This record gives sequence, C-alpha cells and structure tokens, in this order.
Amino acid sequence: MVRTLRIPRLVVAAPSSGSGKTTVATGLMAAFTGRGLAVSPHKAGPDYIDPGYHALATGRPGRNLDAYLCGTELLGPLFAHGAAGADLAVVEGVMGLYDGAAGQGELASTAQLAKALRAPVVLVVDGSSQSRSVAALVHGFASWDPEVRIGGVILNKVGSDRHEELLRQALDEAGVDVLGVLRRTPQAATPSRHLGLVPVAEREPDAVAAVAAMAAQVRAGCDLEALWALARSAPPLTGAPWDPAEALAGAGTPPPSGPRPVVAVAGGAAFTFSYAEHAELLTAAGAEVVPFDPLRDGQLPESTGALVIGGGFPEVYAPELSANAALRAEVAALAAAGAPVAAECAGLLYLARELDGAPMCGVLDASARMTERLTLGYRDAVAVGDSVLAPAGTRVSGHEFHRTRLEPGAGADPAWGVVRPGRPRTEGFVQGGVHASYLHVHWAALPTAASRLVARAVRPGAAV
Repeated sequence: MVRTLRIPRLVVAAPSSGSGKTTVATGLMAAFTGRGLAVSPHKAGPDYIDPGYHALATGRPGRNLDAYLCGTELLGPLFAHGAAGADLAVVEGVMGLYDGAAGQGELASTAQLAKALRAPVVLVVDGSSQSRSVAALVHGFASWDPEVRIGGVILNKVGSDRHEELLRQALDEAGVDVLGVLRRTPQAATPSRHLGLVPVAEREPDAVAAVAAMAAQVRAGCDLEALWALARSAPPLTGAPWDPAEALAGAGTPPPSGPRPVVAVAGGAAFTFSYAEHAELLTAAGAEVVPFDPLRDGQLPESTGALVIGGGFPEVYAPELSANAALRAEVAALAAAGAPVAAECAGLLYLARELDGAPMCGVLDASARMTERLTLGYRDAVAVGDSVLAPAGTRVSGHEFHRTRLEPGAGADPAWGVVRPGRPRTEGFVQGGVHASYLHVHWAALPTAASRLVARAVRPGAAV
C-alpha cells in the first residue's frame, strides 16, 4: 500500500572517512533518544559494525541502506520499513559524501542515498588542520551536486576558542550554518583493529560508556534545536514500506504452513555481522528464529532444523570456538544429515577444517588462515549450481570484506561465479545442504533465499 511518510530525517556525511561521522551520528541518535524521541538508526553501505552502536544508542535495530546490494528501488521502502513508528531518522553516511562503488559514479554513495530520501545533509568536517580553507572545502561539497542539500556543518576536532572563531568566521562568510562544534577529546574514542571498529558485542559495558560519551559531546557542542528543525524540514516521502511477507509473496513464495521449523542463527561476540531483514524474512517464511552463541552454548537450540552463521571475527576467538568441541560436533552432524546450513565469511571459516591451526567444525575440507592482505569490495556473482539459497544462474550483488585466505580441499562445488572483467573466478562451497561463501548478500534483494532455506529445514519431530 502506497503511503505518505512524514518523518523528520537527517543524513550525517563527511568529506572523507575519519572525519567523525560515527561519533556525530551515534551521538545525535543517543541525544535525541534521551529527549524522549523514538529514533530510527540507519547506515549507508554494507557496514555491520556501526549499526551495533546505533542500536545501543536508540534501542532499535540498526539498519543498512545499500543501493549496490539491494538496488536503488529498495532504498525508500527499506527506509520506510525501518523508520515505522519513529519520530526521527538519522542516517550515517559511508566514506566521503560522494564516494560509492568504485568506478560506478554515485552508485552506493551517501549523496545518492540523501537524494533518494530527500533528506538534508549535515556535513561533519575535521577542522583540526585548517582555518579559512574550511569555507572552500564546504563550498565545493555544497555546490558539486545541486540536488544534494547540505543543511549545515558540524565542526569536529576543534582545538581552541580561537580556532573555533576562525572556522566560524570563514563559514559565515560562505553563508553556511554551523550546527555544532566538537572539541578534540579521547572520551568517545572507540577502539579499532584489522576490519574497523570493535563491535559492540565484544566490548560491553565499554561500548555503553562510549555511546554515552558521544551523546554528551553532541549535547554539549551541537545545537539540537537547529538540527531538529533541519530534520523537520525534510519533505514527505511517498511509497510503500518494505514488508517481508509481501516480498516473499512477490517472489512467488506461498504462505507458510505446517509446523514452524527452528532456524538457529549464530550470534555473540564472534558472529556479529547480520542484517535485521534476514531474521524478518526467515520469520515471514515460516521459521522460528532462535539465536545461539557458539562461544557460550554447548549445543544447538532444541529441534534445530536449519542453521545460519553470518559474518564476524572468528579469527579473534578461534581458540574459544575450537574449545567448544560439543557444539562443533553438533554443527557437523546437522550438516552431514543434509539440513540446510547458510554460512557467510566468518561462518565459512567456522565450517572449515581449521582456522589458524585451531580445529573448527570440519564440515568443509578447507583450511583457513589470517593474512596481511585486505580483500574488500562489492562483487557481482552468479550461482554456479542449485543450492539451498538459490537456483543455478541466480544473479546477486554482494560484498567481500576479510583478511583471511582459504585453502580448499575436495568434495564440494563452488557457490558463486564472481563476475570481474578479465578476472572471473569461482568462490565458496555448495555441499549437500551447505552453502558457504565469503560473499555477504542482503536477502532483501534475494528474499527467496529465506524461503528456500526454510522449505528445506527439518520440521520439529522429524528425524534429522
């Protein structure tokens, strides 16, 4: 059903990575939530880590909006779905404002998303090494694309009162509103490692304290009333919110019937990468979704009939995962019995024979190890053969992000043929009911992945 969505909204962007988008966006989310508003948090691009901080700040699921993974046509519907019932939506951008998929223009950029959502942009500028030049920088970003509306600037890493005065004077001459000034402070720093920020699940209660510090910084340094007024200036959006049941029906999936199979979904500190829509699609397809933690739980949830193991950091927890031999044996037995198992990146490593010498589940005849080389980027791929997630020939857009290398053995077919000009390759494993791959795929663009997995899942009371 087409609706008119009237929700105040802001997009928090920056000239480049490292300018302070996450601090400002998360701080704004927490500050407005502290005022009693229901804040809907969103993140541009495929990032899984920032949405964890957003969820902590707002008490609502952090949701991704990615034109490459889901298509531009789903940006508005997915936004409307996530923002249902909210008083305000805050979207954290990705990289620099105009940066997106390499070599593909504005595709998957924050600018493209801001235009699709008709949302004003708050530009976070690192002022630490400039004064009057800030006006030229902001003028360039504001004039590059007249369809992108920059509503004001938040200056970050400002060193002193005099430094602030110079920056404000320059921006006043340029006719740009300064909506906030944040001083240099380590209070809201969040630790990083080889793939970015350390996820929330790995550092509570420190993450709670970090979010509180971000909120305090924003409250002290930003004009919340002016930001609220800017958010309210966003015009209405018209369209139909994304709905998992309707997405499945549109893909030709019949409504679920019979007993609901249990689909166990890995979580905890080692497996923190997931999209909220995946669990919603599994539920709509007729599953009972039950989370479990491979670091802590000695067995799979009762009556598990299918398994989903997403991304994360198993390399950080390899000894602990390996020590949970009872659970590893259950996972191996479930896969050997033919139950559907969908594994992405970290899940792929967990199903391998070993990871950096530590025994894993042994479902796949493959050995994995950490390397110095970062593999990162969007990928286009085609399903090589039929699998629990997709029939042969299915085309998908995915994302790859890891520092590990897999040395495969025998006994499995590849999952995807990765389409890269001059460098085609196959990737992943299909073995019985197992689909394991480095490729992260957003199921909102492939809803039948959920229905196929649930259809193959073992029902309660049936023999595995």
